[in-house]
Amino acid sequence: MLAARPLAPPTREDAALRFLAQQTFSRVAGAPSIGGNAVELLIDGRANFDAWLAAIRRARVSILFENYIFDDDELGREFCAALAERAAAGVCVRVIRDWMGCLGRSRDGVWRGVRAAGGEVRTYNPPSLTSPLGWVSRDHRKLLVVDSDVGFVSGVCVSAKWLGDPARGVTAWRDTGLAVRGPAVRELAVAFAEIWARLGEALPAELPVLNQIPPVAGDAALRVVATLPSTAGLYRLEQMIAALAQETLWLTDAYFIGTAPYVQALAAAARDGVDVRLLVPGTSDLPVVGALSRAGYRSLLEAGVRVYEWNGSMLHAKTAVADGRWARVGSSNLNIASWMGNCELDVAIEDEQIAARMQAQYVEDLRGATEVVLRTHRRNVDRAKGPRTGAGSGRAAAGALRLANTVGAAITDRRELGASEAGILLGGAAVLFGSAAVALYWPRVLAWPLGVLALWSALSLIARYVAVVRQGRSRRRTALVKP
Repeated sequence: MLAARPLAPPTREDAALRFLAQQTFSRVAGAPSIGGNAVELLIDGRANFDAWLAAIRRARVSILFENYIFDDDELGREFCAALAERAAAGVCVRVIRDWMGCLGRSRDGVWRGVRAAGGEVRTYNPPSLTSPLGWVSRDHRKLLVVDSDVGFVSGVCVSAKWLGDPARGVTAWRDTGLAVRGPAVRELAVAFAEIWARLGEALPAELPVLNQIPPVAGDAALRVVATLPSTAGLYRLEQMIAALAQETLWLTDAYFIGTAPYVQALAAAARDGVDVRLLVPGTSDLPVVGALSRAGYRSLLEAGVRVYEWNGSMLHAKTAVADGRWARVGSSNLNIASWMGNCELDVAIEDEQIAARMQAQYVEDLRGATEVVLRTHRRNVDRAKGPRTGAGSGRAAAGALRLANTVGAAITDRRELGASEAGILLGGAAVLFGSAAVALYWPRVLAWPLGVLALWSALSLIARYVAVVRQGRSRRRTALVKP
């Protein structure tokens, strides 16, 4: 870990630059800096689950719980029992689950006890006639707010999978979470309330956590970056941090598939002398994503970015720490789905003590990882022996992504192509010739799926039209009734 630098007394120019940086960060992320908070780092599932359950069982007024996965296992049932007990005691219990995340893991019926006790559970983006492709956008957040006392943000889902299986020699998943106390807890509750209102009636306006700012609890300043589909606030912030980092930028990500601009930002930082490191899973629970991630190693390694693969069962943390001053923890992965498609929630912290703890944890994590290196005499990425993933489907997906990127760049002439991509162009031409042959000789193969999709989309637009007209009429009637 880097030694702490002695701080010179701030000048007027320093103060002006700091103000400008704060303003820029706020505009880029769409999140103001909130001071006066205490932040506790929670490492791995057991620490997070224990803290969550303890807070739930102490709840007096409200529990706002939003998570991508709620598994119907022993742990999930323990959470349901705790929530039902608090709801029966008069606590306002509200839960948001994601339809896709819970698909095949838990049914809506597991919440029967919570609802019977007075709690309410809503599901984000189930398939519907009015939105044929709406299910593509997910609520990927992992958020728990209890009263006005504490908020938890992490990459941890409610599943015993995070605890591993000691009987079978499967280690616990590596993940990171935060417990936040102080004024920022209200912003976490507001983020929950926004999604809740999209799914039905809004939360009660008189809920204390929404209309009262919690008292100061510490010295940490942080930003609650609550990403909605197509807002890209965290993406812009990550780009800025990559551009501003001067000494270190250490990233941990579970499903890294960097976009070209972000990969270029990391490469530019590394070429400029910044110590850029990326820690990713060695064995992924989604082999296709693991293969796609490896497909992007070469350009990073050639620029001087150091890439490491975790040797444990699964690395699921989503964190960043830069220059020993700035850190991020949350649900967002470094890929286009998290940046642009999903509802995500991250906390960006501007505090040297928290950043130092994050750096120390990163150094500890690297002891359980294997560094990826380039073999100079071969044209592929090699590394020391360790766990490998990537079934045929994963390798095929990685190849398809590289093919699409290269062919797209050639057709649009948006970047210079390397010599190693010449063969890909020939393969792309073969694929396009094949697609053209199918379209010319067997047009129904393409026409039928397109026709079904067009019909479904037309019906969805009609349903949306009816809903909008009814809503407008209802608003006009309400306006006429008002004195």
